Amino acid sequence: MRVVAAMSGGVDSAVAAARMLDAGHEVVGVHLALSQSAATLRESARGCCTIEDAGDARRVADMLGIPFYVWDMAARFKRDVMEDFVAEYSAGRTPNPCLRCNEKIKFSALLDKAVALGFDAVATGHYAQVVERPDGVRELHRAVDADKDQSYVLGVLDADQLARAFFPLGDTRKPEIRAEARERGFYVASKPDSYDICFIADGDTRGWLAQRLGEQPGDIVDAASGEVVGSHSGSYGYTVGQRRGLGLPRSRQDGEARYVVGVDAATNTVTIGTSDLLGVNAIRGDHARWCGTAPEGVVQVGAQVRAHGEEVPAQAWASGADVEVRLSSRLRGVAPGQSVVLYDGTRVVGSATIASSWLER
Repeated sequence: MRVVAAMSGGVDSAVAAARMLDAGHEVVGVHLALSQSAATLRESARGCCTIEDAGDARRVADMLGIPFYVWDMAARFKRDVMEDFVAEYSAGRTPNPCLRCNEKIKFSALLDKAVALGFDAVATGHYAQVVERPDGVRELHRAVDADKDQSYVLGVLDADQLARAFFPLGDTRKPEIRAEARERGFYVASKPDSYDICFIADGDTRGWLAQRLGEQPGDIVDAASGEVVGSHSGSYGYTVGQRRGLGLPRSRQDGEARYVVGVDAATNTVTIGTSDLLGVNAIRGDHARWCGTAPEGVVQVGAQVRAHGEEVPAQAWASGADVEVRLSSRLRGVAPGQSVVLYDGTRVVGSATIASSWLER
């Protein structure tokens, strides 16, 4: 099988490429250039897509003896991930750029180009497993390493994409991957992992957004009294469930911590309240994506709303591109724009973007 190995320059994608080669596939390494002004060196462990990363990927490819190319997808990444990220925050929602990158870049733009060039599949260093059933249908499952499991951010993949996807690391724990990289003599064996959000190297999301959206002064309102208790420079800098960085003279009232319980982009208002206002047990999602056939009727699932959040037993049912989810217990800090990913045991059923959530008594 002819396979494109997506090589970020990190240890995971290096070992993934090596394992695909060991499995007998014809492998070509591809590094995605996602920045229109790539830095020479990483500024922190969060950053990626630097010239240094491209060089690291090339060195591994040379050691493996496989062809290596850099594919420029900076314009596509800017449009489909970065601009989407800004637009979502501007609208008062909290997006997950990793899901968008997997959906729009790695398993759309990259996979489409690979297939057009005659390749059969794409392999990445994600921690997840593809399990092939006796009837040939491929399913997406959680990784063995629960701490590194990335099935949540792959919940946007559909059946056709899974049919052309390989995740060679899903059956191995991260320390073993680093040990394998050292045994193979890879320079990147001890290279730090990159973290979300990759295009905000210093981790200052609010500052990054402010550079693009400017200052937009507005009110911070107490949910209980309706009183204006503070001001902010842009509601885009806040998300439901946030406790720190509220910029209030008093972070606690009546001895209780205050959290962001609502962001209204239309009025540029941030509403704060006590933790009891955060718990929800009902979610409506749109932009549904199914890792196989869409479920019919009411199904029992596990629901997860953060990449490393807890999985809660739930009931779900689909209606076209919409999904309704009823949780067995309350979840806190569920924000519009996040994704809810549904599981059946370790199998990923699908995902949807959270449009709204509420407490149903």
